[in-house]
This record gives sequence, structure tokens and C-alpha cells, in this order.
Amino acid sequence: MNIWEQALEEIPLIAILRGLTPGRAVDVADVLVSAGFRIIEVPLNSPDPLVSIERIAAKYSGDVVIGAGTVVDASSVNDVVDAGGQIIVSPNMNPMVGKSAAELGVKWCPGVATPSEAFSALDLGACMLKFFPAEIISAQALAAMRAVLPTNARCAIVGGITPDKMADYLSAGADGFGLGSALFKPGYSMDELRKRAESFVSELGKYKKR
Repeated sequence: MNIWEQALEEIPLIAILRGLTPGRAVDVADVLVSAGFRIIEVPLNSPDPLVSIERIAAKYSGDVVIGAGTVVDASSVNDVVDAGGQIIVSPNMNPMVGKSAAELGVKWCPGVATPSEAFSALDLGACMLKFFPAEIISAQALAAMRAVLPTNARCAIVGGITPDKMADYLSAGADGFGLGSALFKPGYSMDELRKRAESFVSELGKYKKR
């Protein structure tokens, strides 16, 4: 089992660190890893994102899946990989981004919102479908799409996810979640980040024990 499979098996929560600065990158990663997180995403519209990715990868490569979010063009994929990124996350379904990720041997998680986008992304080799934004994709909608998607297709729910919203989506067939401002904001203290991270991990654990 590779690190991606292990991460999804243990804690299928993706920390989206929008606004992270390189100076805090390792400290923030330390808190998340201590709480149990195994997948970390630094959006490319953050300050010097490639530096943050490089610093986190230098410490946690082999233990954590680190990558970039908000990847909207193929040219950025190579930069992310050069920085040590292992996963490419996008808000949309751009075939050229998927092709570039496949050529460089990294995981691709495109944003989808319809069955057509979902099937196209899977045909192009997506490792996980990012259902985004969750604010317009209910648990009922996910369950309906799950009924027609391949059983081995992985689905992550992203957008406005809080600990109390996870159970309904998990029951509907979600495999994981991308966590944004409910987990991390640049202004959060390390103690606040730790509490939020532990809350998500705890809630996920409660569901697994059912």
C-alpha cells in the first residue's frame, strides 16, 4: 500500500492551507501531522506557495502527501512537482492539467459538480473526484451520483465542510473531505489550529466506530 492509499485509509482529510506563508509552513504542518492529518494542500494563490510546499515536503516526504491546490493550468504542474508536490488539486476539470499530472506521475484531484464532469475526469485518470463546491452539492445529490459512478471511484467533498456536516456525506458515499477555513486561516493561532484539527479527526473517528 502506497502513501496515498495509507493516508486515505487512516485519515481521509485534506488540509487546505489557503493563505499559508512559508515562515509558518513547517509549524502548521507539525500541528496537523500531530493531530493525525496525512494529506496537506497549499493553494497556489497563497504567498510563495511553492516555497511552503518545498519546506513541508523536505520534512515530511514519505510520511505525508503534500501538494498544491487551485492548480488551473498545466504549466503549474511541473513547478509543483519540482517543489516536491505529490498531488495536484484543482477547482475545475481541466484535461490538460490531468494529462500533465499523469505524465509526471503525480495524483490528480479535479473539481467536478456533475456526472458528466465526474466520468470525464475518471476517464482522464483522476485519483479522486473533488465535489466542489459542497454548498451546492448536497449529501442526497452525492448519493444519486454514487449510484451511477464506478464503485472504486473516490469522492472528496470540498467547500464549507465543518465537523458536524461530515456524517451525512459519509453515509451518502463520500470517501474524504477537503477542509478549508473551518480548519485553517492565516490568523489562527497554533492552539486554535490544533483544536480545529483534533475536532475533525475526532468526529471522523466517531463515524468510523458506528
